[in-house]
Amino acid sequence: MSDLISIVTPCYNEEGNIEELVRQVREVFQRMNHEHYEHIFIDNASTDKSQIILRRLAKEDKKIKVIINNRNFGHIRSPFYGLLQAKGDAVILLVADLQDPPEMIETFIQKWREGFKVVLGVKTESKESPLMFAIRTAYYDFVGRVSDTKLTKNNTGFGLYDQCVIQTLREIDDPYPYFRGLISELGYPAFKIAYTQPARKRGVTSNNFYKLYDIAMLGITSHSKVPLRLATMAGFVLSVLSFFTAIFYLVIKLLFWDRFQVGLASAGIGIFFFMSVQLFFIGIIGEYVGFIHTQVMKRPLVTEKERINF
Repeated sequence: MSDLISIVTPCYNEEGNIEELVRQVREVFQRMNHEHYEHIFIDNASTDKSQIILRRLAKEDKKIKVIINNRNFGHIRSPFYGLLQAKGDAVILLVADLQDPPEMIETFIQKWREGFKVVLGVKTESKESPLMFAIRTAYYDFVGRVSDTKLTKNNTGFGLYDQCVIQTLREIDDPYPYFRGLISELGYPAFKIAYTQPARKRGVTSNNFYKLYDIAMLGITSHSKVPLRLATMAGFVLSVLSFFTAIFYLVIKLLFWDRFQVGLASAGIGIFFFMSVQLFFIGIIGEYVGFIHTQVMKRPLVTEKERINF
């Protein structure tokens, strides 16, 4: 029997893209003459017609399997949980908005059969907003510099993972995993394939500023202690600077007692500057404390409402 390939697609309010994605994936496997695959959708409690469409597609094709979550568990936990449910010899993460090209599946499988346990799609260009792509690139550059682990730049998780990689992820048991970082940290040799990300044609992305910020901070707190050490070093440097500034003002005041006036403006500016620095680094420490809190709580990734075709 040929290898079982699992396609895992997280979705939320993607009623305009689901059927087209299923059609494109089916065409790829037909072209490869490979019928032994499963397409797993994990629906994060969609509020549109996505669930109705998924139930109908699953009824028509037993290769389509569906997990419906009890509620929206967010953009971090739900996709990761879906990956852990896949039983295929190789597992491919493919988003529902068609911004991950399904035609790359064939190349992924080819490289996997050549011996690579991980095959990643890397965005070298994107037809999304140039500003957004520039911000993402700058973020990957920053995280790459401060991270203890070398992370793959411009990879959203789109790629193929051998079942041994998925099994290792199951054993980690992380309640709020930074998937891209975990893959890099596991250290499996990865083959990287460049692609241009197409623009979204249907629907509206659910990624807002908060979600992107959440992913960014999760990547930093999961894989770097640099911000905490920067806080310590900045505190030391600023305290030394404050000491010498105080000595300077004292000397000038003693030498020019009648003519030199310190003034309220300089004092006020200094106070607000140091307060803002303190608040910034308290926020950084808060992010790490929040990360630890999430890990300690050990809540489940997802609770399911329904499974179809499993």
